[in-house]
Amino acid sequence: MWHYSPPLRDWRFVIDDVLQAPAAWAAMPALAHCDADTAALVLAEAGKFTAEVLAPLNGPGDVQGCQWTAGEVRTPDGYAQAYQAFVDGGWPALAAPEDAGGQGLPHLLNAALNEMLASANHGWTMYPGLLQGAMDCLYAHATGTLRERYLPKVVSGEWLSTMCLTEPQAGSDLGLIRTRAVPLPGTAGSAEPAYALSGTKIFISGGEHDLTPNIVHLVLARLDNPAHGPAPVGTRGLTLFVCPKLLPDGSRNGVHCDGIEHKMGIKGSATCVMRFDGATGWMLGEPHRGLAAMFLMMNSARLHVGLQGLGHLEVATQNALRYAQERLQSRAPARPAEVPAAGVDPVSFHPAVRRTLWRLKARTEAGRVLAAWAAQALDEQHGHTDAAVRDEAGHRAALLTPIIKALLTDLGHHGADEALGVWGGHGYLRDWGIEQVVRDSRVSMIYEGTNQIQAQDLLLRKVLVDGGVRLASLLAWASAQCEGSVHAPAARSSLQLVGEAATQLKADAANDGELPFRAADAWLMALGEALLACAWARMDAVASQVLAAGEGNASLLQAKQATARFQFTHLAGEVPRWLSEVAAARHAIEFLPDAVAG
Repeated sequence: MWHYSPPLRDWRFVIDDVLQAPAAWAAMPALAHCDADTAALVLAEAGKFTAEVLAPLNGPGDVQGCQWTAGEVRTPDGYAQAYQAFVDGGWPALAAPEDAGGQGLPHLLNAALNEMLASANHGWTMYPGLLQGAMDCLYAHATGTLRERYLPKVVSGEWLSTMCLTEPQAGSDLGLIRTRAVPLPGTAGSAEPAYALSGTKIFISGGEHDLTPNIVHLVLARLDNPAHGPAPVGTRGLTLFVCPKLLPDGSRNGVHCDGIEHKMGIKGSATCVMRFDGATGWMLGEPHRGLAAMFLMMNSARLHVGLQGLGHLEVATQNALRYAQERLQSRAPARPAEVPAAGVDPVSFHPAVRRTLWRLKARTEAGRVLAAWAAQALDEQHGHTDAAVRDEAGHRAALLTPIIKALLTDLGHHGADEALGVWGGHGYLRDWGIEQVVRDSRVSMIYEGTNQIQAQDLLLRKVLVDGGVRLASLLAWASAQCEGSVHAPAARSSLQLVGEAATQLKADAANDGELPFRAADAWLMALGEALLACAWARMDAVASQVLAAGEGNASLLQAKQATARFQFTHLAGEVPRWLSEVAAARHAIEFLPDAVAG
């Protein structure tokens, strides 16, 4: 009953027409080897792998789940074979630099791949989900033997990696981490000084599994070493370490999986409790600078999680549309002129369902453009020949990252929940598949920094801190994307309102330090909605231009124009709605009487 069809046509439209990416790649020496034909081939093969290999494992993997026995984890049937096919296809190395053994293809294509992976099988996707971030971290910070030993294996996917951050007492407050690292005797003067790591980490995705023989754990710990001085308190005292499951001589390291979490969703993913019992590790980067080094991995993970939200939204949308067209129930108050009257109509004819389907479609397709903009910014940041363009792209990517993580995961979960209603009571049953998407999608709003943390990061650390300079640049860039659309004035008006709200928050925060924290969630969503509107203005402009030239797929382009009309007619109230919540945040929120000690 459940089906996944990769949105290849839509991704081609975004890459070739909306972003005109092939022309941009041609101007970047590191990406000049990639053209439109190469991109089309990569997308087609990614679609084939996700639809034919991963999607059939999704439902069964959810039912079977992972099995933990005496520290060992067995993944659902077919997962290991699918992972080997993933490695054999060269997918882990897609966007890795060529000098690290990767293919050096654009992050934009990697974003398309990640959306498809999440749509097809979120649980399985968790295992290779951190590879790109681990590659980035090792590429930037590993030197000498560490680089030679671990980077090629991670780039190829021969070894998987984890990100070991939080602990039972810490949650999102990494300053409370207690895991310790002490120098191993006799190694201090060597070319490869080693440390013994001791502590417990929780919520570790893929901490133990049967997909690869070795697992490269990247671990945050407090360095207890007189040579470097005492570790500062809080996050400033954290150091990053490489701590593998298997040591270089092949023996087992002191890394143990003490159990797996019993979760609401993504049951095919082993979420582990990991105990480091004097485990041997090596420092990655500088002492007490571990969190800064880890941010490379965390930012990559946040974009990846945002693409999970997009994947949930895509697969929920296409299945809801298919079901609504097939399910006959009641006579609709109106029907298309070309459709003859009948005793019953498809539920897709009923106004409430039509509105739901249009909403899902509008969110999905604009969310894809938003994610693609961020990926293209990363390509420009790393590959453009003009330093000014690189800097501007880097600032744009920094602002878009928390928006994409928070907005797309919010839309992914709530969109899947809304889509479930298309099935009515059937949607609440496991048989139809949509209830799994609702369960799986909820965690994406929580991990890699909750959406509330993303909002605070955006508003407090990236917008208010510089007086809105980078925000103004982003808004000007987004406004330029609207050029040529009849909807440009409406989209630009939304951008202006969001910018004015940020300016007012900056002024009011001088007398109310808590205000930005209260307003951050709503302000991020307002900005996200304004950017979605800009995405639709851009798609409308491109569709109009291509149609006027008598080129392209007319049905696809006309559908884009129709969805743009729905966006600016029926979703025009989204930005004002969120800004009304920003305004409400100016009123203090009282402490709950029951929550006050004493």
